[in-house]
Amino acid sequence: MPTTYGNYINGTWVDSESGETFDVLNPSDTDEVVGRYQDSTTTDAEAAIEAAVAAQDEWATTPGPERGAILKQAGRLLEERKKETTTMLVREEGKTQSEAAGEVQRAIDIFAYYAQKARDLGGVVKSPSSPKKEIYTKREPLGTVGLITPWNYPIAIPAWKLAPALVTGNTVVVKPASAAPNVTRILVECLDEAGLPAGVVNVVTGSGSDVGKPLTEHEMIDGVSFTGSTAVGITVARTATEGLKRVQCEMGGKNPTVVMPSADIDEAVETLGVGAFGTTGQSCTAASRAIVHEQVYDEFVNAMVEYANSMDIGPGRNDPDMGPHVSNSELESTLEYVEIGQDEGATLETGGQRLTDPEYANGYYVSPAVFSDVDNDMQIAQEEIFGPVLSVIKASNFEEALALANDVEYGLAASIVTQDLTEADEFVDRIEAGVAKVNEKTTGLELHVPFGGFKNSSTNTYREQGDAGLDFFTTTKTIYRNY
Repeated sequence: MPTTYGNYINGTWVDSESGETFDVLNPSDTDEVVGRYQDSTTTDAEAAIEAAVAAQDEWATTPGPERGAILKQAGRLLEERKKETTTMLVREEGKTQSEAAGEVQRAIDIFAYYAQKARDLGGVVKSPSSPKKEIYTKREPLGTVGLITPWNYPIAIPAWKLAPALVTGNTVVVKPASAAPNVTRILVECLDEAGLPAGVVNVVTGSGSDVGKPLTEHEMIDGVSFTGSTAVGITVARTATEGLKRVQCEMGGKNPTVVMPSADIDEAVETLGVGAFGTTGQSCTAASRAIVHEQVYDEFVNAMVEYANSMDIGPGRNDPDMGPHVSNSELESTLEYVEIGQDEGATLETGGQRLTDPEYANGYYVSPAVFSDVDNDMQIAQEEIFGPVLSVIKASNFEEALALANDVEYGLAASIVTQDLTEADEFVDRIEAGVAKVNEKTTGLELHVPFGGFKNSSTNTYREQGDAGLDFFTTTKTIYRNY
């Protein structure tokens, strides 16, 4: 019998007033129910918001170092539960053991980082225009914020939203993605055990329409931070800004890696392989377009096919090169795009097949796909697939490669593989992406620098992580004092 988990409201785990639950299945073996969660209602979300608002004044006046100490202790507790949390993440989302362990460690590191930043919170002193006067600023929390988090990084992304929100004195309501809510529960249990006061963090599971919508509309919500698809993010942003709430949305990507003639092809293939097929391609920063100079195009395609064919695919617990999709709907979407690519005239060099052998029979497995002869105006080159599908596009020179890289509605991450310093510098200066990399995969982010995109990859308001994370969750008050 699977364990039933409650919502966390005002420091207590409670059932939804609906009395309904939903099951989360192991994507490697759908016969296993990982957990049963509350199918919550708007009433549940409103109760969580009310609890957060009631706790806000006391939490905001708690000294920053004290807030940081709670976060630091929560990180230590999560470290003690790393093995358990990693196993849960593998079972719930389908990540490989290595990918899951890395993500849990990132959450631990994020808590440690922002725990230290809590001691540095403050404003600036400015020189006044007349004597016997002081002018300075101070940072204050927004108030109560709603966090809507995705399933593909179900502990790292909640951590990098929660940590800066909490250390700056905000109270929070989190709606984790229904596909993978359990590791967020573990994160909150660590905060609770570390001494976080009741009501400061609240977690409500359920659908976006019943739970997510109140977090964008409720008059007592002061800010909304969302990560997910572009279509939903645009709706979240419009709804939140209508109520004059502060909002940040990090959304989709169609990320290119440019490969130039000076590149080491083995290095380029490794860079693209990890970037495109790691986490089963289920990352907003995954490389889905390889824009390759015609001089090395055929060599690259052949090597890329060999790389894809060599990948070990299986249950995350076995730590293969690639695990399953998170759900049947995600798998079906990938298979549909593979069919679309072939219908458009691209050449499917390898992969793109649902794996049906006995060891894969109960999971959402697909072989990594490599397309060649791709035109940049094809759907598979323009639309986010969110699966292990790489489109290889030919370019005749650097200028064409750069133009192709920028010719999409997204602008999240991009990279170039080259030994030419001029090409590298030109690429960094002219690429339309919030993250630009040289000789490195598009995936993978440092936690102490800003993260966000251009164009339809972001609301282009506030960045996440590092000091930028603190900026979003605080507002500035300017003080004039005569003496």
